[in-house]
Amino acid sequence: MDVSQYLDIFIDETNGHIQALNDNIMILEKEPENKDVINEIFRAAHSLKGMAGTMGFKKMQRLTHDMENVFQEIRNDNIKVNSNLIDILFSCLDAIEEYLETVKATSDEGDNGNEALIQQLNDYLNGGATAAPAEEAVETKAAPAKEEAASDGLSHMEVDDVTYSKIKEAQESGLHIYEFTVHIQKDCLLKAARAFLVFKAVEDFGEILAYNPSSQDIEDEKFDLDFSLVVASSQELQPIVDAIKAVSEIEGVDAKESSHEEFMQEEEPEAAPETKQEETKTEGKPAEAPKAAKATKTSAKSAKANNNKPVTARTVRVDIEKLDALMNQVSELIIAKNSLVSLSDSEQNGEGNNQSFHDQIEYLERITTNLHESVMKVRMVPIESVVNKFPRMIRDLSRKLNKPMELYMSGEETELDRTVVDQIGDPLQHLLRNSADHGIESPEERKKAGKPETGSIILNAFQEGNNVIIEVKDDGAGIDTEKVKEKAIERGLVTPEQAENLTQKEIIDFLFMPSFSMAKKITDISGRGVGLDVVKSNIEALGGDVTVKSVKGTGTTFIVRLPLTLAIIQALMVEVRDEKYAIALGSIQNIENIPVSDIKYVQAEEVIHLRGMVIPLIRLDQMLDSAPSEEDPDNLTVVIVRKGDNYAGLVVDDLIGQQEIVIKSLGKCIDNNKIINGATILGDGEVALIIDVNAIF
Repeated sequence: MDVSQYLDIFIDETNGHIQALNDNIMILEKEPENKDVINEIFRAAHSLKGMAGTMGFKKMQRLTHDMENVFQEIRNDNIKVNSNLIDILFSCLDAIEEYLETVKATSDEGDNGNEALIQQLNDYLNGGATAAPAEEAVETKAAPAKEEAASDGLSHMEVDDVTYSKIKEAQESGLHIYEFTVHIQKDCLLKAARAFLVFKAVEDFGEILAYNPSSQDIEDEKFDLDFSLVVASSQELQPIVDAIKAVSEIEGVDAKESSHEEFMQEEEPEAAPETKQEETKTEGKPAEAPKAAKATKTSAKSAKANNNKPVTARTVRVDIEKLDALMNQVSELIIAKNSLVSLSDSEQNGEGNNQSFHDQIEYLERITTNLHESVMKVRMVPIESVVNKFPRMIRDLSRKLNKPMELYMSGEETELDRTVVDQIGDPLQHLLRNSADHGIESPEERKKAGKPETGSIILNAFQEGNNVIIEVKDDGAGIDTEKVKEKAIERGLVTPEQAENLTQKEIIDFLFMPSFSMAKKITDISGRGVGLDVVKSNIEALGGDVTVKSVKGTGTTFIVRLPLTLAIIQALMVEVRDEKYAIALGSIQNIENIPVSDIKYVQAEEVIHLRGMVIPLIRLDQMLDSAPSEEDPDNLTVVIVRKGDNYAGLVVDDLIGQQEIVIKSLGKCIDNNKIINGATILGDGEVALIIDVNAIF
């Protein structure tokens, strides 16, 4: 069986489990006695371990298995949660994420065994628990039992003293002690996966106290076609048996109720006949496990060697209602198509009705518009998939910088196009790190300023028209514009005379320049000047913009504006020297007819004075290297565009009208022209270039 076909699903599911572990461990740090959270973490680690084992990623499986051991002891109240353990667990999650990134890139988990982390987990177990971990003890004791008597029968599973005590306690508390031997079908290739499903089914009825062979051997498929387990449950026996049998590829189940005294027996001679029967039953099954194991390992290798191309997330989880709406629109489209076919046949037969034809065209237009909207909704995903990792990041930064701070998030349900969501993570991460490192003051400074010692960082997202606004706000020291000005003069970006005439916004814009940093020393967090310039370039590449508002001593707010989608936009079609161009409607403020006599000059640059604002003029024909106009018109058609608080007037020859366009990439065809960021194909087959308004400013 080739498991490579499930790689995309594995990546998506693993990402979900990692995020669940991150979120719940964050809660656990604040609520170390919360049993519900502990159980959720245990289940997520258990699922992650089973998935890794099924895919053949043994190193990831081993690490998650040891994490599971820790949480098993926490569940049993043998060890307590403290900050040291939380740090170890977060390091383990980082290691699992590294495994996942390697899997995405190579379809293999790599060679890093993370032995140091595993040793830390085991050291914590040995130092923090009053007794050895139950499962670990079972594994070390039960493994020899497998070698000596692989099919000893239900009543002869050997257990250590700790497990025996648990069995005795469970029985004395009124629980039933059940033993099961589960037989897997001989043609099953993924025995470990079937065993995992059996464990999941049994855990709904009670607690698994012991395994034979060990749980690790089961995960590694180091067993034939049967395995045994001991369960403590308050339920009747038959429902548990039925649940096990409901798992696919399970051939049969032997079950009985036992007592704790039976587990004290060593190997009594009188039990031999029963043992022999069990052996006979087992021997009656063809021993094809080695072949199955070999097939599984082979398929796992083929999954790893299948290709060397990076695996990227290509799936979107969609609400069923959105799919229903999409299906309805497709149905309507088919009806419209059939109507047009019918009308076409009527035209050929000389029975044409021109009005009916136009009606059907209008109907088709409505359907395609609705279909487009439905498809856009399917592409939309909440930004929570990106922002959910930030509380962990702020927690780590708080400890590293010795600055108490909290992250407050709202609007995580706000939806963006999947393409935008995939690329917005890094810019937001830079902004949050900037707020943590440069914005929030030290506890001493905050105390002197009359602020709470714990700093606040707020991330808020909301929709505004055809854009999504993401705000990153802190209650820190704000931006000291005088120091920024001094730094700009020091680097030779402006002269002292020019600096005196700069506005606050122009001063703050220096922070977005490459290699410009206000940090006094370079650290692993910041100081190299590669933060805000990356934010600006990445956001503008997505068709958005970023602005800053800051009050010294009060705080700073970064405002990121992004388009809802990158695929299809509303645009204004214009003409420049008989060539058609598109300007995104979201960037356009208004359109003006300006007399040539109203044009003024400031520092040899053309400007117009419009409703109290001085707006620079940009002649698109010159910027696009078009041939000069043969006529000098008395009036100019000017499209006023906006980026943040900046305005500009684009001079065009003519206006064509508003149109919905599909953006197509040009690749590297005209890579040297920054003003063009794509093209679109018009209804008549012509190609129109799309003007990037952000590149103008």
